[in-house]
Amino acid sequence: MKAPMITKPNRRKFLATSAALPLAGISSIHATNLKEEPVGFFLIGDTHFLADKENPTKLDPRSASNTTNIVATLNKLGGTAIPTEAGGGKVLSPKGLIHAGDVIDTGDKNGPLSEKMQVTEWNAFSETFGLTGKEGKLKMPVYEVHGNHDSPNGEGMAVKKIIERNKNRAGVNNISPNGVHYSWDWEKVHFINLGIVVGQVATVARKRRYNPLGSLEFLANDLKEKVGDSGRPVVITHHVDMQRYSQPLPVEDKKAMSMEWDPEDVQGFYKAIEGYNIAAVLYGHTHARNVYRWDGTPKRSGKGVPVFNVDNGAHFHSKEQAFFYFEVSQDQCLVREYFTKDGWESGAWTPQSWATNHTKAKTV
Repeated sequence: MKAPMITKPNRRKFLATSAALPLAGISSIHATNLKEEPVGFFLIGDTHFLADKENPTKLDPRSASNTTNIVATLNKLGGTAIPTEAGGGKVLSPKGLIHAGDVIDTGDKNGPLSEKMQVTEWNAFSETFGLTGKEGKLKMPVYEVHGNHDSPNGEGMAVKKIIERNKNRAGVNNISPNGVHYSWDWEKVHFINLGIVVGQVATVARKRRYNPLGSLEFLANDLKEKVGDSGRPVVITHHVDMQRYSQPLPVEDKKAMSMEWDPEDVQGFYKAIEGYNIAAVLYGHTHARNVYRWDGTPKRSGKGVPVFNVDNGAHFHSKEQAFFYFEVSQDQCLVREYFTKDGWESGAWTPQSWATNHTKAKTV
C-alpha cells in the first residue's frame, strides 16, 4: 500500500505546494539510475524548540515530544530500503543533517521571560541534535542556519551560539569574518550555509527587515575561492523563500523595507550564483513542501536552478511534519520526502521522488 500523502494549506497565498503533480524541469528517477555513488544527507527545517511559558526552564511537552521523536526517526533510517514508488534503493549512510532555520521559537521576542525561554530552547536543541554526531542524541553532524524565529535582527543568543558552534563544526573549511556563515565539502559537492537571507547589495543602502549579516559578500567570495571554474556541484541553504521576492526592480523603499527579503538582494543573490553548477538551493520558513526551478523571476517557467523548500520538521503546533533525504552526485540530484502524521511516532516515505540535473544560473 502506498503511504498516504500529506496535504497542507500553505500559509502564504503566493506559494503553492505541488505534492501530486509533475513539475516542469523536475522529473522522477529511480535510485539505480544515478551515474555514480552520491552524497547522502538529510534536510530539515523549522523545529521551533519551544519552552513552557509557565515553567520556562522546561520544554513545552508538545515540542519535547516532536523534537525527540524526529531525531529517533533520523537515526534509524540509514541503510533502510526506500519503496519503489519513492524512487527505490536504500538510504545511504548520511554525511550529516542540514537545518534550514527557525531552530528555536522565541528568538524573535524580547523581555525577561523570552530570554529564559531562549536559553531552554537552545540548550534543548544542542542536547538533542548535538553538533558533530557525538554530543547529542542525533548520530550525525549538524549544519544549521538561523531563521526569523532565531534572530531576525542578527543579534541575540542563537546567532552567538552558531558562531561558537562553527569553530568546532565538522569539516568546515571557510567561515565569514563575522563567524556566522560557513561552507564545507562532502566529497566533490560544495555546501554553503548563509543564514536567514542572502544580502545585501552595496548599491542599496536602505534598512533590511531581516539583517543578512554580510551573507552575499561571503557567498561571492566563497564561490570564487572554493569552487571557481571547477564545475563542482554547489548546494546553498538559507531560511527565507525567495521566489515571491524576485520582483522587477526598482522597488519603492517603503515597500521593500516591509518585505522579509529585499528584492534588490534577491537579484544580487541570483547574480552571485550565475555561471556556477547549482545542485540545489534549500530553505524552510513556509511550513510547506515546495519543489520548483528558479530563474530569478517570480514565475514558474520550469527553467533555472533546482529549489527545495522543506516542510516543518518538528513544530510544536502540529503532528504533521516532514523532511527531505538527498542524494547528490556530480551531475544529478535525487530527492525523497519522509513524513509523519502523528508527531514522529511513525513515519513513511511520500510516494514520489524528484530528480534534477545541476543547472547554471543564467540571467533571463
